[in-house]
Amino acid sequence: MLLPDWLKNYKKDQLGGDLIAGIIVAVVLVPQSMAYGLLAGLPPEVALYSSVLPLLLYALFGSSRALAVGPVGLMSLMTGATLVELEISNINDMVSTAHTLALLVGLILITMRFAKLGAVTNFLSHPVISGFVSASAIIIALSQLKHMLGVDIPRGLPVHDTLYYLTTQFSQSDLITSMLAVISLLLLWCFKVPVVTLLERNNLPLGFVQFVSKSGPLAAVAISTFSVSYWQLNELQQVSIIGNIPAGLPSLIVPNLDPTLIKQLLPNALLIALIGYLESVSIAKSMANQKRQKINSDKELLGLGAANIASAVSGGYPVAGGFGRSMVNFSSGANTPLASVITAGLVGLTLLSLTPLFFFLPKAALGAIIVMAVIPLIDLHTLKHAWDYDKTDAAAMMVTFFTVLIVDVETGIVAGMLLSIGLYLHRSSQPHIAIVGRVDNTEHYRNIDRHQVRTDEHILALRVDENLYFANTNYLEDTIMQLVADNKKINHVVLICSSISVIDSSALKSLDDILYGLEKAGLTLSLAEIKGPVMDKLRHTAFLQKVGLDNVFLSTHQAIQHLQKLS
Repeated sequence: MLLPDWLKNYKKDQLGGDLIAGIIVAVVLVPQSMAYGLLAGLPPEVALYSSVLPLLLYALFGSSRALAVGPVGLMSLMTGATLVELEISNINDMVSTAHTLALLVGLILITMRFAKLGAVTNFLSHPVISGFVSASAIIIALSQLKHMLGVDIPRGLPVHDTLYYLTTQFSQSDLITSMLAVISLLLLWCFKVPVVTLLERNNLPLGFVQFVSKSGPLAAVAISTFSVSYWQLNELQQVSIIGNIPAGLPSLIVPNLDPTLIKQLLPNALLIALIGYLESVSIAKSMANQKRQKINSDKELLGLGAANIASAVSGGYPVAGGFGRSMVNFSSGANTPLASVITAGLVGLTLLSLTPLFFFLPKAALGAIIVMAVIPLIDLHTLKHAWDYDKTDAAAMMVTFFTVLIVDVETGIVAGMLLSIGLYLHRSSQPHIAIVGRVDNTEHYRNIDRHQVRTDEHILALRVDENLYFANTNYLEDTIMQLVADNKKINHVVLICSSISVIDSSALKSLDDILYGLEKAGLTLSLAEIKGPVMDKLRHTAFLQKVGLDNVFLSTHQAIQHLQKLS
């Protein structure tokens, strides 16, 4: 049998950390999964099904040792938005569509793995991602207010419409439901701050402190459920509850493969796959770097793809690596994916025997759990940093943020990706071009605007700090010809290629035009510090033959010395 590397090389001393982490994550995962199922508009058991087999498949095929896969906020939000977009009202049809969506997401990720498209996420800059996540977190939090206040607000509304409904129906909010939500929020906060502080002051064991600090969701679920059951609040006060959750492990199914449905779901499935992969890899890399481990993008695509297919055939919906749960897993001492296997086993145990305990669980408590989980995702720090460092990045972040809030999540993602690509093209279309001179008593050449250097009035030495491609060739040509036109003393132009790793065919044509223009004006063109791969491509071109190998130099210093002898 083909076993993953972590299992082949498993050591006994790793078991303790994996066991503790697996238990703690399960404590967090069960209530959180049900909450995210609520966010997606699906029954709680669908979310719990998504927390069993997907974890096992990711452990088998993924590369991260600490990533906790399962239902997450963004995936739940996008799944819910997809179901609303298709105007599906029947709950059975919604569940069936969610299975198909998970299958498509899994197949897309695996296709990306074999097409080696893992780098596609590089087209989304960090500020754009941050803007998207922050806006999504606000949407998720606002979407839960209806459960926390006990008011009726249609699903899938833009933020401004949701706020309008809240203001118009706030007076109709249910006091008991709101109290349950507030109590749940207070419990969650207490377990994060005061309780942990108190335990640490009493020098209790670190493992126990970590367990208690992550038990807030379980405490909120237990206390709110007991309250509803004891006082019969679901009947006497009309408090909305989860109700019956079918007991037992999920059965293997074949998702709906109707071609019309697949065609409708495919665009959203592609976006969900990209966002899920991006979120998961970002989290996995962050944790791996702290332990000097390596994340394999191909394995991540395969692992996440397999996890989503597993979710689809076991009655779940799209899954990804969750930030909160993964950090809990990591900080609790998880050494290998065995921690996730243990978590999956405990969730399975819950499905087998503990589901009746959740019958009286109020939706208000689940809403509170979601709100507390997503608030840390609102990233104001990145906005401040981007604004101080590069206002174009800050602008891109704000555009993405408001597009997601005002329009919808999918449009925000597309806008963010287009902005990222647009910013790159804008910056690279006007590359930094430095006129350089020699630093005294050295063979180093630096920007004349930044250093005390010596120049030769007959020689123009230019360093281009960007790859040359179709978008910036005209800029380079215009810059060179303008500098030459402004200084009639220049006889030679040296193009320093130390920062150029690529020259495409459009750039090559432009270089040929530059050479022709310089020759017509009675000037020479020399090349210096060409990288090996670039030289390999140029070697067999007519351009290099026209320049002549005698005018290609290993260093800028050699080129300047040679040209000074000719002047």
